[in-house]
Amino acid sequence: MSRYTGASCKLCRREGTKLFLKGAKCLTEKCPVERRAYPPGQHGQQTQGRGRKTSEYAKQLREKQKVKRIYGLSESQFRNLFDGVTREAGVKGTNLLIALETRLDNIVYRLGFASSRKAARQLIGHGHVEVNGKRVDIPSFRVLPGQEVRVAPSSRELVSVHMAQEYASRGQPVSWLSIDTEKASGRLLERPTREAIPINAQEQLIVELYSK
Repeated sequence: MSRYTGASCKLCRREGTKLFLKGAKCLTEKCPVERRAYPPGQHGQQTQGRGRKTSEYAKQLREKQKVKRIYGLSESQFRNLFDGVTREAGVKGTNLLIALETRLDNIVYRLGFASSRKAARQLIGHGHVEVNGKRVDIPSFRVLPGQEVRVAPSSRELVSVHMAQEYASRGQPVSWLSIDTEKASGRLLERPTREAIPINAQEQLIVELYSK
């Protein structure tokens, strides 16, 4: 499976907003979005501020690219996830965001055990995460309400976990997760609502794009 291996900060600059792909760096003055608020590339700065009209398709595509990049999914992963939620009852766009938020890698990130979703996938892939006491090494695993997610007891002293917890302590936890920082564990309390998902996205544009 192909995976983007370029500079993460270029993705943020391309979307014109912080996607929080680099953990603590995103909150410092070193963040490239703060220092170079224009698209990457040879002509990025030249096109800044030009009043070019954007088509509806372009808006839909940019929104899909932004959300896909925030959660670190490939195009096929993102499309397969969308196709899956269309069979569920409810609003398609909201169901998509809920499915993204309840992925194991996102839950580990939201709980503060990894500084980014990319770091969370690495932590999971190396066998450092357990769900209800059993090791799970699949980042796309869907966590259900009531399930406990924790860093394996033998892995709690990892430097990366401690650094991530220190970084996460500066933010506000989401209401649908409970966290026990001392035990490096947390629990999904309920299926999140759209209002409780802290992401600036127009998910309806993604639905319109994929519905063409």
